[in-house]
Amino acid sequence: MTLHDSILSGDRRALARLITKIENDQPDSRAALAALYPRGGRAQVIGVTGAPGTGKSTLVSELAKAYRRAAKTVAIIAVDPTSPFTGGAILGDRIRMRDLSGDDGVFIRSMATRGSLGGLARATDEVVAVVDAAGFDVIMIETVGAGQSEVDIARLAHTTLVVEAPGLGDDVQAIKAGILEIADVLVLNKADLPGAEAATRALRGMLMLAHTQWDVPICETVAAEGKGVAEVIAAIDRHRNYLLQNDGMIQRQRDRVRRQLENLARDLLYSRFIAAKRGEVDAAIEAVASRQRDPYSVVDELLK
Repeated sequence: MTLHDSILSGDRRALARLITKIENDQPDSRAALAALYPRGGRAQVIGVTGAPGTGKSTLVSELAKAYRRAAKTVAIIAVDPTSPFTGGAILGDRIRMRDLSGDDGVFIRSMATRGSLGGLARATDEVVAVVDAAGFDVIMIETVGAGQSEVDIARLAHTTLVVEAPGLGDDVQAIKAGILEIADVLVLNKADLPGAEAATRALRGMLMLAHTQWDVPICETVAAEGKGVAEVIAAIDRHRNYLLQNDGMIQRQRDRVRRQLENLARDLLYSRFIAAKRGEVDAAIEAVASRQRDPYSVVDELLK
């Protein structure tokens, strides 16, 4: 049985093996991806982003429990910072989601950013496609939480949750990062802490400055106690229905495919370029580093 056949039959170990191959860009992963791609497109993809300390992992865990109570299967893709020593995900064991372990209806995978910006790992698109084809009902992507460069998630997810918390100055951070612009649902977590009302007012004020057709809701939660999680799921469902009624789902899928094709083409062209002109590139590096040439004219020459 091929690797992709094993995945379609529900083999979670085969799924984990293929994801590792994808992350390491092994040649045989492309064939499996191609075989699995037509079987996808059914999962609901939810992005969860926000600054560190807002409780994203706790919220994701509670959302997963709620979806499981509704008899839906859940995959969690947690994008973590990269270890400078191993290149792996620093929080790869997902100890904060340990209470989900042992549930066959939940699949958790950590991915290291490996230098990628935008809050996602390089291979997140492909991993989502594989998990989708494996038949999961809901896919949640928790971004790295850098707080300043999380916008890529909005191009991948159907619904993006932006998680804030009182007392962290996140309203100012959100303005700097433009992160509120990508929010389909705003979640004020740790709403039992002092300053929660003021934080909610600040978020509402900022939303009034935004010009969006969708009326972004603000959900208050205490994820550590499971409070407000049902309201978040209801808001996600309302947003999904809004997209379906206004062709937004189709447009988001097109935007996602466009971004994926651009990234694949860029990677492939660059690898072919380096393979064909490695000697010239090495010489160009020396010339530019010694200030004998400028990088702009050198690139023009190399691309001719």
